[in-house]
Amino acid sequence: MTTTLPALTDSSSTSDSPAASPTAPPKSPPGTGRRATSPARRPAPVRTGRTDALLCTALLVVIMVVQAWNISHFPGLSDDEGTYLAQARAVQEGDGLAHYTYWYDHPPLGWIQLAALTRVPAWIAPEAMTVGTMRYAMLGVSAACAILVYLLARRSRLPMWAAALAMVLFGLSPLSVVLQRQIFLDNIAVMWMLLAFWLASSPNRHLWHHFAAGIAGAVSVLTKETMLLVLPALLVTMWRHSHRDTRKFAVSGAITGCALIGLLYPLYALLNHELFPGSRHVSLIEGAIYQLTRPGSGSVFDPTSDSHSVLRDWLYYDWVLPIGGLAGAVVVLCATRWSVTARAMAGPALVVVILAVVASRPSGYLPAMYVIQALPFLALLLAALVASVAHLILRRGRPTGRGREGRWFTTARWTAAGVLAVGSLLPVVPQWYDGNRTAMTEDVNAGYRAAAAWMREEVPNPAEVRVLVDDALWLDLVHAGYEPGPGAIWFYKADLDPAVTRTLPNGWRDVDYVVASPTVRRDAVDLPIVRGAIENSTPVAVFGTGEDRIEIRRIAGGDR
Repeated sequence: MTTTLPALTDSSSTSDSPAASPTAPPKSPPGTGRRATSPARRPAPVRTGRTDALLCTALLVVIMVVQAWNISHFPGLSDDEGTYLAQARAVQEGDGLAHYTYWYDHPPLGWIQLAALTRVPAWIAPEAMTVGTMRYAMLGVSAACAILVYLLARRSRLPMWAAALAMVLFGLSPLSVVLQRQIFLDNIAVMWMLLAFWLASSPNRHLWHHFAAGIAGAVSVLTKETMLLVLPALLVTMWRHSHRDTRKFAVSGAITGCALIGLLYPLYALLNHELFPGSRHVSLIEGAIYQLTRPGSGSVFDPTSDSHSVLRDWLYYDWVLPIGGLAGAVVVLCATRWSVTARAMAGPALVVVILAVVASRPSGYLPAMYVIQALPFLALLLAALVASVAHLILRRGRPTGRGREGRWFTTARWTAAGVLAVGSLLPVVPQWYDGNRTAMTEDVNAGYRAAAAWMREEVPNPAEVRVLVDDALWLDLVHAGYEPGPGAIWFYKADLDPAVTRTLPNGWRDVDYVVASPTVRRDAVDLPIVRGAIENSTPVAVFGTGEDRIEIRRIAGGDR
């Protein structure tokens, strides 16, 4: 059964005190001279039932079909996906935490989980351990996130239809479809953070819920360290939903659990003698310094900056979710003084505000996958904003009479709501339809598949050949017989990893081929060996046209 819930304009109390007696407040004790105060009534928690389960399941089926259809062909394969998957393969094979020297660029827990997700298909069909095929493993993560969005919406006192709207916004937005299909650590980290918020907002207020929320938050941070920005909002949610009598135990326990789990990462580095910088080894501190001092991509408000280009790409796929969710966050934070739902949604709203402020730094670095952290919370807040508008139009100030005037007033309300709904959908539906139709029909990875097939079929004795390649194709070459590491070389490592550079004493002359994908051509400017290999080679096969083409180039005048 669905309970009628207050929207953002409600003024009900959220006191932590037990529910008040329905009888009148008791008189004050003799001699006090004042009346005793009745404890405030706490709003009843939302109970989910069979209808919620059926609705959530139906929506999940639709979301999974849209996200799975054509998943290996769109969007384009990225070097980051290949890197994470190659590192997961190294874990599976027992070769360490990475396919090359692990230099503490990210905590390894993310691709350790990815190794677990892909373990069974990699065991059944090892040749399937490639980026396009293993994208299907991300569907389980997307499904878990979509379900948690629905459950968190219900715990945040949104009605059933608004919770369904949040799930649809998160699962079917073209921006979400494109990003959730890809093998990014951010998607796994978001799943753990949503679980942490769901546990922190438990209406039962058991202490173990809050301890588990702290642990889930730590796992999220160790999956992708940028989720550290979200922890203050998780603490706010825990504070809002905990009982004041046990709040100090709940919050301190959650912080302790989060800290203890998080400290496992520096403890691992310390035990490996890699915590502090040294001349002959990598270190956690050096990796952290690199991440904190990497060149910025400019301000999102500067039309010429890379950050603005990233923002423009997000809005190209979907402007409704980012802008509407940010507006919902502002409304929620402004309404926390008088709205039960706003107070319940304060944590997610704070997440969006924090991430927006960090993204707006004039000198910060803004990667394309950054918005993944905000997507579920943007969906929740946009759904809350829609629920608030619906409450204002349909429920506030409605007449009590059932006469002609009351019927006319009700008809006018529903007419206004219908006009507003249709007006809101008119600009949204065409963009979502085009975006999802592209995701479900376009094949932008044909060039990668053709290049992998050429390197597999046209190059004799691949075990004796050395190739510079991006990580999106690295696993394809490994399965084709190229030696992982010194044979199939992730192109960055040729210049940046001393262990690989030592095997190339003559630089580019020790290489036979370079597979010049867009990523390789773009980053070769700052990599002397890779740049030399491209400049001193001739294309023997080209797949695609324009900037997205993939060139297989044979090194001319090499020593091999």
